[in-house]
Amino acid sequence: MTADPDLMTPPWGSHERPTPPTLQQIEAFGYQRFTNREQSRLDFGARLLDLAEDDSVPLLERAKFMAIFSELLDEFYQVRVAALEDQVAAGVRTRSVDGLRPGEQLKMIRARVEELVRRQDAIFVEQIVPALADAGVRFSDWSSLDDDDRVHLVDVFQRQIFPVLTPLAVDPGHPFPYISNLSLNLVVQVQDPSTGERRIARVKVPPVLPRFVVMPDGERFVPLEQVIAAHLDTLFPGMSVGEHYAFRVTRNADLVLEEDEADDLLVAIEMELRRRRFGRALRLEVGADMNDELVELLATELEVAADGVFHVGAPLDLSGLWGVFALDRPDLHVETWTPMTPARLATAAHEPTELFAQLRERDVLVHHPYDSFATSVESFIAQAAEDPAVLGIKQTLYRTGGDSPIVASLIRAAENGKQVAAIVELKARFDEEANIGWARALEEAGVHVVYGIVGLKTHSKTALVLRREEDGVRHYCHVGTGNYNSKTARVYEDIGLLTADEEIGSDVGELFNYLTGFSRHADYRQILVSPVTVRKRVLAMIEEQTEAGPEGRIVLKLNGLTDATMIDALYRASGAGVPIDLSVRGLCRLRPGIPELSENIGVRSLVGSFLEHSRIYRFGGMPKDPDAGPGLPLKLYIGSADLMGRNLDRRVEVLVPIGDPELQSRLFEVLDLVLADETNTWQLGSDRRWRRVENVHGLSAQGRLKALAIERARRRRESDLFGGDEERVDG
Repeated sequence: MTADPDLMTPPWGSHERPTPPTLQQIEAFGYQRFTNREQSRLDFGARLLDLAEDDSVPLLERAKFMAIFSELLDEFYQVRVAALEDQVAAGVRTRSVDGLRPGEQLKMIRARVEELVRRQDAIFVEQIVPALADAGVRFSDWSSLDDDDRVHLVDVFQRQIFPVLTPLAVDPGHPFPYISNLSLNLVVQVQDPSTGERRIARVKVPPVLPRFVVMPDGERFVPLEQVIAAHLDTLFPGMSVGEHYAFRVTRNADLVLEEDEADDLLVAIEMELRRRRFGRALRLEVGADMNDELVELLATELEVAADGVFHVGAPLDLSGLWGVFALDRPDLHVETWTPMTPARLATAAHEPTELFAQLRERDVLVHHPYDSFATSVESFIAQAAEDPAVLGIKQTLYRTGGDSPIVASLIRAAENGKQVAAIVELKARFDEEANIGWARALEEAGVHVVYGIVGLKTHSKTALVLRREEDGVRHYCHVGTGNYNSKTARVYEDIGLLTADEEIGSDVGELFNYLTGFSRHADYRQILVSPVTVRKRVLAMIEEQTEAGPEGRIVLKLNGLTDATMIDALYRASGAGVPIDLSVRGLCRLRPGIPELSENIGVRSLVGSFLEHSRIYRFGGMPKDPDAGPGLPLKLYIGSADLMGRNLDRRVEVLVPIGDPELQSRLFEVLDLVLADETNTWQLGSDRRWRRVENVHGLSAQGRLKALAIERARRRRESDLFGGDEERVDG
């Protein structure tokens, strides 16, 4: 690919055998060697819209991608735009690593979001709505309903909607009401027919009700605000109701703790959650038909600048499409997937002695949602809770969900007299309230609950079981890439290791002692831990490959790659001739394909039915040449850390090595398929643009991984029936 013309000429020449560039030579490329972080986040949103627009994707799946895009923009404004606005308000003019000041980034964001919102409107109104109508699923306007439909909705309004509505007038005695974050509202013009006096009023659309009202046939939907709007005369009896329009507000929802609040973290988080509801307004979304006078009034009262106002043609808050996605229409969904029980755990599903015996014999790799989370990780904790030989359980909890079998097992373990410790991360953004509830429930059951460490988020996915056995107390542990959440485990792609390895178990035990006690990090033997060893060890492994040059190899599967030091280290490896393949689902500030800087780096992004969430780090393992034998030793890790500043320096993260050759083969299989995918993959160019990979052979990584999981289960059944090599079956 041709690099951007604004890239300066590289300060070193070409060599027959590449010589690694120095850091000074890499830095000579200046700001142009990075992509802006916020641009990269919005580019991920564009990939979601690509899928929503793709008519080869089942219709309700396309609606799902629209819902995810809507949620992404909401979070983007609540957190990222909020942070930039705060910097501008504080007079910060420092450039980011890509050269943009906060104000310049906000200008770029405004232009890009306008473009994406226009595209979202067009896809929904012109493509998805008509296509769903052809399939019998209709979005209906009140004006298009017949008399029977309206009679039904009048009944729904009277019984379910009207009782929870609170109209609020705006006049000298009633100042403009507070508009809560992400709430959907109607602004209504009303007039007293006796006096001719005009007023406006606000009606909040209740968030406890479904975004779209379902008609009796189960396949027609009416926007909730239209049902309310059709009954405004009921809300303002005796008044003449004029024009009405929908609007929605997004506020600063980033959670910031003052240093002196950290003494009681639980109370501090609860206070911040209350503050969040009253954050500064950043974005005002209005219906495309709202008149200018009302737009100006709302923007003034909410103190939203002109560049924070967006006119939207589709219904506001399309995250409500999750309700439509839930329709029982198999013909409009991807084929339902039932996770498989990992082969070596099948016979141990309900027998603790057998489960722990299996792990003593050999490690087990689980790959969700292809492998069942319930019959692997949840079963591991549930059986430990009931096993009389288990003395204690220690576990980190980041996002657990509303109904958590894991938490239930920890409570049961405590009730059974075991020593149970849970590190509950109260600062897990937008899950703080749920985590507070679980923390209190665990404490009431007698679990030792720790709320993480001041200044660090505990993001690692680790569980430790301590079991009394003939030769003493043995450590069994799980280290994974995803949260202990049974709901997301069905739709997030994640990998975990179940192991009885004593060194890994001792490392995890020492980590828990650090998290729960007053001690410094230990020198871990096997695992890598942020913020202590992940950064320096990953940099060291990149440097090892750099020294090997073309005989080196780096393959990384990540959610985000934004850390400038890591990116420069990869540039240096590329300059030394190291072949580097990166699969980065979301944020990527690295620019591949630039001559003399990153021409040996390829970057792809897979966005499929399952959310790619696992992190896999591969270094080395390539032969020098056909006759020379193995090159650099293979180093292979999985874990919770991305190559982002927050993961490397401000969070507790864990990477665990995978040493079993058969488990390594499983990870190679995953990496190879992800890098070969053609159905849901985009490739990043040196011009910072993502382009969809041409679908030549129809290879779907996620489809192939489903087939492989089914094949392993089939071989396991055959082995159970006829006998055979169980190790080979699991390979």
